[in-house]
Amino acid sequence: MKNEIAKIFGCNLDAIQDIKPLKNGITNNSFTFTIDGDKYILRIPGEGTDRFINRNREYHVYQKISNLNLSDDIVYINPTSGYKITKHWDDARTCDPYNQEDVNACMKKLREFHDMNITVGHTFCPFDLLDLFESFWSKPSRYGDYKQTKSKVMALHEHILSFSPAFSLTHIDPVHDNFLFINNNQLRLIDWEYSSMQDPHLDIAMFIVYAMYDEEWINRVFEFYFQGSQHSLISKIHAYIATGGLLWSNWCEWQLHEGVDYGEWALRLYRFAKEHS
Repeated sequence: MKNEIAKIFGCNLDAIQDIKPLKNGITNNSFTFTIDGDKYILRIPGEGTDRFINRNREYHVYQKISNLNLSDDIVYINPTSGYKITKHWDDARTCDPYNQEDVNACMKKLREFHDMNITVGHTFCPFDLLDLFESFWSKPSRYGDYKQTKSKVMALHEHILSFSPAFSLTHIDPVHDNFLFINNNQLRLIDWEYSSMQDPHLDIAMFIVYAMYDEEWINRVFEFYFQGSQHSLISKIHAYIATGGLLWSNWCEWQLHEGVDYGEWALRLYRFAKEHS
């Protein structure tokens, strides 16, 4: 790791100081380090992520949004290895998913991004990825009614298409931890590795799923994003909630077969799929 950083910055190994783990994410590992007093974050893709994340596509998304003040400040990104280095913001804090002001600000930022109608050359299909994760399993689902639940979720694709959704660049993974308040509440959205052309309303659903919201909070999110309009779209977003729940439940089952148990969080994802389908 140190050799890679030194190569990127063109510096000696001893110039790289204070390497510390930042977090062990679901799909990546991150570390902070300093060079000449400046602090950075290094993101290293987790083992197996190349099976479902295309780092070349991620690279092109970051090129597309680089001047829009939407994302983390990229210092270096490698479209082959997936190594990414960003500037570290000392005053950054993540969104509190149970603070209404925070969530309102995040939905406003999300809507502003969606309204930019940015385009790239690749798409994301949650139903295809759901099947892909299932194909990684080494044994059947631990849920006795999985086949019935999956059948209901897959049937939602037709319902979603009935709305003739318009595609634009969509983040796909706008979880509350990926919204950072910096510099007197300027808001940035980080981690664009899944970002693709898709129906932007999928982003609303994924925010809801990861926050594990109940119906009261789900309705608040709808209100914050739509500002009281477009309630005819809510059933479509509930369909996306069910799809997102099963998508990441299937990922958790794959990880379980690899020896990593996400426990209650994984079970709640599956319940989202059942209840919202």
